[in-house]
Amino acid sequence: MADPVSMRERPGKTILFFYGTLKRGMPQSYLLKGQQFLAEAATIAQYRLYDLGPYPGLVHANPSEGVAVQGDLWAVDDAMLPKLDEYEGAPELFVREDVIIQHHFEPVQAYFYNGTVPADALWGERWPLPG
Repeated sequence: MADPVSMRERPGKTILFFYGTLKRGMPQSYLLKGQQFLAEAATIAQYRLYDLGPYPGLVHANPSEGVAVQGDLWAVDDAMLPKLDEYEGAPELFVREDVIIQHHFEPVQAYFYNGTVPADALWGERWPLPG
């Protein structure tokens, strides 16, 4: 049986991890229409997810301070990548780079926050942060 998220079956596609406004059920998820939802997923515990008001920001963390960030995996075609980069303000506000996903052994990318996180920003493993 083939791996359900195998890139061998998806030439010209990139697997992206979404953790905020583009997740299923969130306000901007409509932007992924025509793309392929693969699975819910979590990063390894080497990241933090900060609440930046209208959106979250994923950042690298020391392993002793990181959490397993929750989100969705999507297979996105090459034509969609520039549109998503524009939506995310890449490369100024966010940068797209590799992220390590639990129990997933193929390349995955996510949008990492490229700004300075406010000292008082709340953080957690999912966004929006629980009440």
